[in-house]
Amino acid sequence: QVQLVESGGGLVQAGGSLRLSCAASGSTFSINAMGWYRQAPGKQRELVATISRRGSTNYADSVKGRFTCSEDNAKNTIYLQMNSLKPEDTAVYYCTAGSDYFGAYAPDYWGQGTQVTVSS
Repeated sequence: QVQLVESGGGLVQAGGSLRLSCAASGSTFSINAMGWYRQAPGKQRELVATISRRGSTNYADSVKGRFTCSEDNAKNTIYLQMNSLKPEDTAVYYCTAGSDYFGAYAPDYWGQGTQVTVSS
């Protein structure tokens, strides 16, 4: 089992920045990638970003150029730096951990979620 604890959500004005953190513990040897999903009220859940243990990243088109996913393998922690935030980025953001083979990310574990609210 892998436990994920997120932090860093909150309220920010449009154009502002936030950084989310996610610390993984437990059987982290069983995962080779982590990622961030988000879900806004009434909308489908969206995969925002993924990062492999080698540091390779992928982003949804909606956040490319604004969000950056990074990792600290020594701390088993990943980060999501969110810049130039827009009201449409408002959602609950979930940290996940799982596997990424041939570019297909499959989450096995989920964090509790953290609310990000961007005011206009």
